[in-house]
Order: sequence, then structure tokens, then C-alpha cells
Amino acid sequence: MDQFFAAAEPEAVGISSRDVLGFMRALEEHELCMHSIIIVRAGKMVVESYYAPYQRETLHRMFSITKSFTSLAVGLLADEGRISLDDPIAAHFPEKLPEKVHPYIAQTRIQDMLMMASAHRRTTFSGSPERDWVRTFFTVEPSHLPGTVFSYDTSSSHTLAALVEKLAGMPLLDYLRVKFLDDIGFSEDAHIIPDPMGISMGGSGLVARPLDLAKVAWIVLRKGEHQGRQYLPREYIEAASSKQIDTWMRGANIEERQGYGYQFWRTRHNGFAMYGMGGQIAACYPDYDLLLVTTADTQEHPYGVPLIYEAFYNHILKRVSDRPLPPDPKAYAELESQIDANAVKPLSGIDDPGLAAAVNHKQYVFPENALGLKRLRLDLAGSEGILCYENGTGSHKLPFGVGRLVEGRFPHYRYRCGTSGAWLNESTFVIKSHIIDDELGMITIQLAFLDDAVTVVMKKVIGSGFQEFNGFASGFLS
Repeated sequence: MDQFFAAAEPEAVGISSRDVLGFMRALEEHELCMHSIIIVRAGKMVVESYYAPYQRETLHRMFSITKSFTSLAVGLLADEGRISLDDPIAAHFPEKLPEKVHPYIAQTRIQDMLMMASAHRRTTFSGSPERDWVRTFFTVEPSHLPGTVFSYDTSSSHTLAALVEKLAGMPLLDYLRVKFLDDIGFSEDAHIIPDPMGISMGGSGLVARPLDLAKVAWIVLRKGEHQGRQYLPREYIEAASSKQIDTWMRGANIEERQGYGYQFWRTRHNGFAMYGMGGQIAACYPDYDLLLVTTADTQEHPYGVPLIYEAFYNHILKRVSDRPLPPDPKAYAELESQIDANAVKPLSGIDDPGLAAAVNHKQYVFPENALGLKRLRLDLAGSEGILCYENGTGSHKLPFGVGRLVEGRFPHYRYRCGTSGAWLNESTFVIKSHIIDDELGMITIQLAFLDDAVTVVMKKVIGSGFQEFNGFASGFLS
């Protein structure tokens, strides 16, 4: 058992178990697809909940939380005296520079990149066929003077990760392991996905466990110190977690308009956060000695992340007491039952076994279509089913549960997934697969049956690949 955090009931640190229940139920009411929740106060773990099929040992894609890890590595290099934040980044990569360097690129400092104030209006390698993502940072035409305005640019973070690896002579996460991650029990099998050139994806590639995030965030909340040892440079952590630049113009919601530090977001209530797409959050609140960690997949929900924050503020942060609360055994028992029951929800729909009769085991053939779909068959048997299909990648079978998630491997891609299906109405069956691997997202397939035909609508909400699951096609009984 990991002993980094001592366990305690919420009331022991001034948090009501009923308020935690309210927080979890608010997330459920908003139909947010949560994967984990961790709450730490005063160094005590008061909530640790995983939503099945996710468990404590399940690795999870953290997306842009990776940026904060890159920042920590840059801060450690600066503390060693190997770089200065005022260094022009171009001076460290002469081999990546074009023959004529744009003056805006020549002026770009490491500090500008840390605070998302590079000369680029967008990520330079996004949508580019160029395999050398770092090189694109120096060759893509910049749009404005660096160091002036906030513009979210993942290529800045990635180039900083390449800088760390170049100077440290090892992968980014290995450098952090040597410095402090191994000491605090960071997961040995955690990793950062590499780019096409083998450089760690310093802006989005971290795959780790929620508890790993909690440990790192807690040390950052403690200004780099843990158990009497200063693992991270205090002055750098103070700067990184403070507002360095305004985000009012570019923030997508009120939480993102609170400012930005060095690859850390500022939040309301004088907080700061490591934040990744889809609800990956490690939010620190120094005034409350409180940490919230969540993992989730809110990519289908445009207001998902703000709703997580709002529920946390309304149900927990605003009600925290400076003193321990009286024990509440009944509420704590209810909270434990809720934690045990937390799970990613399967699709729900009409419970009518007779609906399958008209379509079960029937094969539909598709004329040429944008999905590349050739054949499809739906096999239903009680609480289980299989979608059999053939597309441009071959013939495949996708098992699913009816009223429950079935775990497996997504066809062709082989990523772990949890899949369920349901009848939305008398003629429409829907299948949703949650990808729970190095990639994170959802694939939804709607089958609308009409006489001897089926119209298929597919939607992918996932970072890369799966292009064949995005669009429409109609097929007919063979």
C-alpha cells in the first residue's frame, strides 16, 4: 500500500462526507464521464475514488498536464545553472534553424514559451506532415512578437521537452525520476508517448496514474518540499504557479481567464492547476491546504471541465472548515458505498428483447462510402452483443454489453476499451466504446434500421486516428 498520504475521514480535516457526496452526485447529474476523484487536505487522503473499469492501478492519458511536468524539468535545469529563462530558444537548437531565421523566432526566450507567449498563434506541428515537430517551431512563419500576449501553443511545450532531453541526455520523465519522481513512488510503468522523431511529447503525452498526479501536485503545492527535502526549486515553483500573463482574451471559460504561470493555469479562489483536455485536473488551493485531482473524459461535453470546478467549489471548497468536524458515521458509510458503486455508465435505452428479432444476425452490404464500410451485422444475445463489420482495415468484431460495459480491445487499434449498446427507440440501436488506453476518447456508432436498410452514423471524439469512424453510410440487406 502506498504511504505517501495518510488516510483520514473527511470530517477529520474539516470536510463533510455529505458535501463530498453532493459533489459526486452533481457530477453524475451533469452526466459527466468521470474516471477518478482524489481529494487531499493537510496531507491527508480523504477521498480516493475510481470509476470502474478504471482502478487505482489503471494508467491514464493526462494530455496537457504533461506541460506542467515539462515546466518542472525546465525549472530544475535552470536551478542547476544549465540554462537561463532569458536564453533565446534558437541558441539551443542551431541544427533546427532555417537558413534565414525570422526575427520573432530569434527573439523568443525560454520564459516566453513557458508562459505561452511564443510568437506563434497556434501549435506549429498540428496538421503538418512534417515528422520533426521541434523543427516546425523554428520554421513555421510566426504571427506576432513573442512575450506580448497569451496564445496556447503546444509546440512551445514540446520544444521545451526536447531542450530538456538534449541537455539532460535522457528522456524527460527519466530526468524527473532521477530528480524526485522515484523518491516519491511515482509509477514505474508511467511513460510519455514519443513524437515521430522519438522526442517525448512534452505537451500532451504523459500516461500515468491519478495518484502519481496527486503526489507531484502536492509537492508543488508545498513549494517543492516534501518531508523536509526540497525536491523542486522553491523560487521557480512560486513563479511557475503565479500569474505571469493574462489569459482573459483567449480563455475558453471563466476558469481559464484567471491567468497563466509557467505551464500552470491559475484558477479562481487563488488556486493553480495542472490541466489536461477532457477533465484531467490537479488543482491546488494554498489558502485551503487542499488538492483536487480528477481524471475524466468530458470531450463530448462542451462545459464539462467548468462543471467539475463549479461542483467542487459549491459543494466542497466553499464549505471547508478550518477545524475538524464532528464524526458522521452514517454519512461516511454512504460515501463509502458511493465510492464502491462509482462506475462509467453504460448506455441506457428501451428494455425490449423483442426489438432484436427484425435485425439480428442480418448482414447489410454498403455501396462505396466515405467510411469505407463494406459489410455490417448486429448479433444480439440478451445482455451481450457483437458488432461485426468490414471496412478498409479488414473484418472486425466489437463485443459490447447491453445495460453494462464489456471490456476488451478495440478492433484494429488494439486499445483497451469498455463498450455498451442500447436501443434508443424501436428502430435505432447505439453502441458507445470508451477508449481507455494511451489514447483516450469515445467512438459512438448509431444504427438506424428502416425496412431492408440501415443507416450508420459514426462519431469519434478522440485525439488521433479512428478517421473511419466519422461520418454517414447506408447499407442494404444482402
